[in-house]
Amino acid sequence: MTATDTERTIAAVWRIESAKLIASVARMVGDVGVAEELAQDALVAAIEQWPQSGVPDNPGAWLMATAKHRAIDKLRRDRLLERKHVELAHELEAAVDDATDMVNEALDDPIGDDLLRLIFTACHPLLSTEARVALTLRLLGGLTTDEIARAFLVPEATIAQRIVRAKRALSDAQVPFEVPRGAELDVRLASVLEVVYLIFNEGYTATAGGDWMRPQLCEEALRLGRILVGLAARESEAQGLVALMELQASRMHARTGPGGEPILLLDQNRGRWDQLLIRRGLRALELAENLGGARGRYTLQAAIAACHARARTADATDWGRIAALYAELAQVMPSPVVELNRAVAVGMAHGPAAGLELVDALVGDPALKSYHLLPTVRGDLLAKLDRGDEARVEFARAAALTRNGRERHLLLERAAAAGKH
Repeated sequence: MTATDTERTIAAVWRIESAKLIASVARMVGDVGVAEELAQDALVAAIEQWPQSGVPDNPGAWLMATAKHRAIDKLRRDRLLERKHVELAHELEAAVDDATDMVNEALDDPIGDDLLRLIFTACHPLLSTEARVALTLRLLGGLTTDEIARAFLVPEATIAQRIVRAKRALSDAQVPFEVPRGAELDVRLASVLEVVYLIFNEGYTATAGGDWMRPQLCEEALRLGRILVGLAARESEAQGLVALMELQASRMHARTGPGGEPILLLDQNRGRWDQLLIRRGLRALELAENLGGARGRYTLQAAIAACHARARTADATDWGRIAALYAELAQVMPSPVVELNRAVAVGMAHGPAAGLELVDALVGDPALKSYHLLPTVRGDLLAKLDRGDEARVEFARAAALTRNGRERHLLLERAAAAGKH
């Protein structure tokens, strides 16, 4: 294996194993910032040693054993209680011998619980939303600060600062490395799901920049969601969120043209939708609904996405059901954005005039003042009513509000087309 091949292997192994390393070491040291540093030390050791010694047969076990060595050295230096030394020394005994089955069991056994603890810690509500997203992508996604910065179009220094401050805040507040219980679990789970949802949405429809989508963020969110449901399979909203992401992701290949230009839902070639992801999404939705209780925000949005996934053609879409689901969602999550989406469905089910009536009721809402999709939807409904001049004004207004270059170009094209009618 060449040096370049070894470097690629190390990078790939790190991407796969880093979250497990950090989670396992964090359980030992009780601090995610310190755990990340120790995991990074193990990575440095691999970079130094593997080009000469070769890649181990079980590289994940090698990294885990090395990181745990570093953790125990630190704990000893910090003079922790002798009881802790005995417990950790016993754990190390199993970890260092990666040639036996005992090792793999010792390494793999606590991983599920450790990853769940790491997810809940990184998404702790005491952190700002931006900090939670950055820390989650760093610790659980294995993304570098540069990759996160490029994904969200902010300076690398800004992301680095957010991550440093987040780790310091968790340490200063002595946030326990644990899965919360009781009422706190619901609050913390909502925070975890929100972070994964935000990551996916930013990838699915980028808020700014020159690309319509950022697939890497969608992939990371899906990976995190699948980990979460693997560890908390009885949580209906976790299943609902994964269902939503699987179903939305199934359309990704059909959402852009050869030049990266956006293709709207009703114009997409449904033959390009990923049927495997659709089947996975529908299965996750079924699991979410079978868990019982009232349907939550993610399960309801997944049910809406399922209506699209089941329609073989755009004309076959059950817009009446979608409108009803949005009405139900509005009860669970009152929001002018939900009402705007309901207006779209009503317009499709009962005609553009009915939809426009609902949209016009939202025009004065301060929460939508800078929301480009409000004039976008209004322009679409006006165009369908042959009110071309008014539609042109709305599309132009939407183009001025969006920060995404691809979307701006599409809206200006629609404005020009509306002006010809």
